[in-house]
Amino acid sequence: MGERLVEFAAAYDKRPKYGIHGVEMRMVLKYPDGAVQFLLFTNWHLPHVHKELKARALTSILNEPLAADLGYHSPIPQHDGQTSMGPCVYLDGRDCYYDGSGLSAEHIFKVLLEEGSAGVWRELEEFYQSVFHAETVRA
Repeated sequence: MGERLVEFAAAYDKRPKYGIHGVEMRMVLKYPDGAVQFLLFTNWHLPHVHKELKARALTSILNEPLAADLGYHSPIPQHDGQTSMGPCVYLDGRDCYYDGSGLSAEHIFKVLLEEGSAGVWRELEEFYQSVFHAETVRA
């Protein structure tokens, strides 16, 4: 079993240059030969931002969770032409070849809602196997 990491990044208000953003939840399954992740934008904003959004009647849109990414971090390219994103914390500082999909993350969000973290870890394990050990994936 790989190493399981759960990280929460704080919400921020860095207007006008960078804007606002809510809390992010990231679940990472890490092995020596690569890592996979599920990223959820919770849309939990700082209290003053939430108050502002509520006053503008935008809370129903901007406070919904958003399945943002299902992706992998690989120390080697996974397809032709893939370029490194530089050193990666999930690869212990090695160069990272990354790819991910917001559309694929929607399935993982549904699993999170119906099964909790146990279901997400199972799905991340299957995704890891499909990326890094495709020959061992169950049919």
